[in-house]
Amino acid sequence: MKNQTNTKLIVRSSLALALALAVWSPAQAQSAEPAKAGNMTKAKMMEHCQEMKEQKQKLKEDGKAQDDRLTGQLSEMNRAPEDKKMGLMATVLTNMVEQRITMDARKAKMEEAMMKHMMEHMQMGKESMSQCPMMKGMDENSAGAHKEHQ
Repeated sequence: MKNQTNTKLIVRSSLALALALAVWSPAQAQSAEPAKAGNMTKAKMMEHCQEMKEQKQKLKEDGKAQDDRLTGQLSEMNRAPEDKKMGLMATVLTNMVEQRITMDARKAKMEEAMMKHMMEHMQMGKESMSQCPMMKGMDENSAGAHKEHQ
């Protein structure tokens, strides 16, 4: 029984690692072709801004969907008979770890892309950054956060 549990753990851990690598690999492929801010027109830059904003929103939505799935699994685990809870708990824990690894990799990729994006704005000039849709969203978010402190 213990060998079967260890085998399942190894298989699931391997799957989590493979998933993390699969998510990380496209990030590396994309970063091999950096955009040249000096050659970028204002229209292309705004298009790039919108793409970045959409990617950020998708990341947020995916995180929410993962949380929803975990909530469902936790409910199922809590309703299960005692003899099934341990197996369901292992499943929930494995899924949490897999999701964390994957999401951390995606967030790191997004942070790197956002830093490059901000550098492109800086190279295009001060006014370029203030026109970025992502910066406008940040200004609104930080203004709301500051209102809460006052």
